[in-house]
Amino acid sequence: NIGLSAKTRKKAAELLNQLLADEYVLYTKTYNFHWNLAGAQFHDYHLFFQDQFEALIGIVDETAERTQYLGHRALGTLKEFLNTTRLKEEAKVPRTQEMVAKLLADHESIIRAVRADVDVCQDELKDMGTTDFLTGILQKHEKMAWMLRALLAK
Repeated sequence: NIGLSAKTRKKAAELLNQLLADEYVLYTKTYNFHWNLAGAQFHDYHLFFQDQFEALIGIVDETAERTQYLGHRALGTLKEFLNTTRLKEEAKVPRTQEMVAKLLADHESIIRAVRADVDVCQDELKDMGTTDFLTGILQKHEKMAWMLRALLAK
C-alpha cells in the first residue's frame, strides 16, 4: 500500500520496462564500441566510453529496481530487451566519429522518450516517485549527450 492503484503501478512499470530495454541496448552498444575502437585517440575514447557504459549500467540497475518498487517484474533477458527497445542494435563497428554520433542519437532518443514519460507519470498517473526518478535519469542522459556532442564539435 504505497498510495498508488494497481493500474497506476502497472502503467508506470510498463514505462520503466520500456526505458530499461532502451538503457540496456544503449549500454551494450556503448560497451561494444569501447571494445572495438581503433585508430587515433584510442586511449582517450576507450576511457570515455568506459565512463559512459559504467554510468549506463547504473541507470539499468536503478530502473530495474524502480520497477520492482512498484511491485512488478523488471525485464531481464536479451530477447525481452530487443523486443521492447525503441533503439536499434549496432551490427557493424563504425569509425570512431560515427560511433559518437550514433551514441548521441540514442541518448537524444531516450531524452525525448523520458520527457514524454515524465509528463505521463506526473499529469496522468500522479506518481511523484517515478516522475522524480525519471527526471533524474533525464538529467544523466542530458549530461552524457552534452559530452558526446562536445566530441563531435569541429
